[in-house]
Amino acid sequence: MRDRFPWVVAFVYATLFAALGSLRYAIHRNFVDFGIFAQTSASAFGCFCNTIEGSHWAFHFSPILYFAGAVLSVWRSPFALIALQAIACALTVPPIYAMVATRGDRTVARWSAVVVALYPALAGLTFGDFHENGFAPAAVAWMLWAFDAGLLVPTLLASAIAIAVKEDQAIFVGVAGALGAWRFRGTMAGRRAMLVALLGFAVAWNFFHVVQPHAAINPAWSPTRFYAWTLEDIRALLPGGLLERAGFVVLAFLPLLFVPFRSRMMWLAAAPLAEVLLSRMPTTFTLGSHYAGAWIGYVLVAFAFAIRRLPPERARRVLYGCVALCCLELIVANPMHPRVNLHAPLARDRALDRVLATIPSNAEIATQEEAYTHLALRDPNATLLPERAATPLRAEFVLVDRDYPDSPRLQEYGAALDALVAGGAYRLVSREGGIALYRSTASAAAIP
Repeated sequence: MRDRFPWVVAFVYATLFAALGSLRYAIHRNFVDFGIFAQTSASAFGCFCNTIEGSHWAFHFSPILYFAGAVLSVWRSPFALIALQAIACALTVPPIYAMVATRGDRTVARWSAVVVALYPALAGLTFGDFHENGFAPAAVAWMLWAFDAGLLVPTLLASAIAIAVKEDQAIFVGVAGALGAWRFRGTMAGRRAMLVALLGFAVAWNFFHVVQPHAAINPAWSPTRFYAWTLEDIRALLPGGLLERAGFVVLAFLPLLFVPFRSRMMWLAAAPLAEVLLSRMPTTFTLGSHYAGAWIGYVLVAFAFAIRRLPPERARRVLYGCVALCCLELIVANPMHPRVNLHAPLARDRALDRVLATIPSNAEIATQEEAYTHLALRDPNATLLPERAATPLRAEFVLVDRDYPDSPRLQEYGAALDALVAGGAYRLVSREGGIALYRSTASAAAIP
């Protein structure tokens, strides 16, 4: 840890991705999750809620968002969240370096740090919408570094941070601790691992049996929809579904030359990889989605353990190959999709910014994704247009921007909104190009 190299790499990584994320935000390329987590973080010391989910506790155990809320209390800006995720993911680099350097060559450790910084899956996670999963890879890597170094307090601290990310991380940490307790049974290391396992499983049990049932209006846990397999889903496995999953494995592990599988530490990644691969929806095993945060930390730790066992000269050759393959994947299959998500702001972006600046900070407004992600942090009442045309629209204001015709919510509800306007339920307040602001006639009539 005295070598400055991994910290310099982490600093450059965080700075670069903070800049790239800020550009993406400026051109309105964030998705719904950015708005959900902005509202949740902003209300962390209040309702811990957002207008899409209601209470976030009903969906996930994520006390890590209190930290994001504390940051927002000092710097209330969407760029604070972008920078926070960039820093969190960048902090994955030093512990991977340290695990290799502990028993390996310093040059090998430095090249390992470079591989982590170039790893496409981590880049996709970092560049994506701000999300609780962005904290997971570094927390897991630091936890396993501390355990490997025989440090009890740092191990428990990093474990607590990983568990605070999400309820699935609590389970994964519990599984990792149980495996460690078995592997090192009868030793001090085994007892440390057992403490970690008990902590993880206790938090997971408490969430599912106390927190989530108390917070949820509907007692069913929403993420179970990923595993509600139907006959049609099973039929779709052959051959398409299996090929999709095989493609994910190639994209995830080819840049690492499948090196993690050379270490028994890869068993720690079995549960998080099962979580994404057993889903019936490809979103979970698509690089560039936040679900990658579930497994990246465990895979990179297995990579570090495998690399440090190789003779230095061979390890360097393997790492050179990893660097080349990471660069190749970033060129031909970049999970950040730079052609779509990175360009100079357009006239439509500037026009939407101007209109959004005129929206009152507490307006009850329903809109599409591009506007919601920019309103969410300063307007706790901002929400999305309904997903289905049959869903009643109750917001006082509605904002649509037809200069963003690919917006899913605009496509799903645009015709229904037109019918409401034609029927007199909403009237046009203002229009600028493709941007139209409507107001409910019922709410307008209620004002004396």
